[in-house]
Amino acid sequence: MEQLMWVLGILIFVVGLLFSIAWHELGHLSTAKLFGIRVPQYMVGFGRTIWSTRRGETEYGLKAVPLGGYIRMIGMFPPGADGRITKRSSSPWRTMIEDAREASYEELQEGDDTRLFYTRKPWKRVIVMFAGPFMNLILSIGLFLTLFMGIGIQTAVPTVKEVSQCVVKVGEPTDSCKADATPTPANLAGLRAGDKVLSFDGTKIDTYPQLQDLIRHSAGKSVPIVIDRKGEQQTLNAAIITNTLAALDKDGNPIKGKTDDVGFLGITPANGVRHLSLSQSADQMAGMARTGVSSLVALPGKIPGLWHAVVDGTPRSTDSPIGMVGAARLGGDVFSMNLPLTQKLAMSVNLLAGINLALFLFNMLPLLPLDGGHIAGALWESVRRTFARLFRRPDPGPFDVARLMPLAYVVAAVFVAFTGLVMVADVVNPVRIN
Repeated sequence: MEQLMWVLGILIFVVGLLFSIAWHELGHLSTAKLFGIRVPQYMVGFGRTIWSTRRGETEYGLKAVPLGGYIRMIGMFPPGADGRITKRSSSPWRTMIEDAREASYEELQEGDDTRLFYTRKPWKRVIVMFAGPFMNLILSIGLFLTLFMGIGIQTAVPTVKEVSQCVVKVGEPTDSCKADATPTPANLAGLRAGDKVLSFDGTKIDTYPQLQDLIRHSAGKSVPIVIDRKGEQQTLNAAIITNTLAALDKDGNPIKGKTDDVGFLGITPANGVRHLSLSQSADQMAGMARTGVSSLVALPGKIPGLWHAVVDGTPRSTDSPIGMVGAARLGGDVFSMNLPLTQKLAMSVNLLAGINLALFLFNMLPLLPLDGGHIAGALWESVRRTFARLFRRPDPGPFDVARLMPLAYVVAAVFVAFTGLVMVADVVNPVRIN
């Protein structure tokens, strides 16, 4: 049964990924058609076509490898300076440029002269190329809101799960009490498992992070704690002591290898489901976006860790990059865990939402062949033409993005190599949910 649920989790993830890809390409397709650009193909996946159908002038299809997708637009690049669309040099760089130019006119038909991508105004081209990543952003926001406001998130709540009997140093097990060990303030105050903390030192408690922060800043104080115990309110008094605990970052997560001397009560919080408000959800998503940008910037620095994970079997770090194979495995791991269905759905929704956010951020990089590269080319063309008008100079014409194709091939080769390394790491040394 566990194996069956693992396969089911992978299938659910793959279906979600295919929808995300199709949704992305739909953004490009709909805006291209809106601006009168001819689109011969709309494909989800790469490789061999396993199904397709033609509707009007566009062929819609599904390909064998679900790792991306594309739409084919006529006239992505302008003709060369001489107006021709043929190879004119034996130079390998020139060949790359003209191959790309030729491919963008492969299905040119009579009457397409007014339906070419490059003939559209720069702002229209920006909209067409931005629409794909924007669809991923919209989907990510929708999934996150469904998770935060609808399903709810598993989080620590201000209810006591366990009371530590004695004070121990950071990293030591809480049940390692010696005969002469100092009792914790929670133990001395009479706190019990199941007590819900309503207020701490006169401050109403809504979340555990709020309670945790108050405790850590109350060292040396004797504070009243109002609790709900089996429906009855009681007030207990605890003398908060100083203890050496793990240092926390601004998000409340432990900082590896760092400690702080802070206030200590001696309780372990219970976990519960918390539904966020719209503003809280927005704050949570903003934090995720900042983390996503930081992770993207730090991506090159993760390569040595991936290499050692493959070659030496070094354990993967919790922030190690994962690819679609690794994400699919995580989807399977989620559904094979002994958890309530709502928690499995919540984790799966969170995974798909995070992937769509990553697809948006990644595609916005101003590098060809990514959408952000085409956006950068259109914006640069707009700047050149604006300056030409201001200084009464001749129109420089469309910016020839095809001239950047050699760089695009280098970028694509780097992406393929990195993707291959991540895929191998995901197979031989995968990231696991702890």
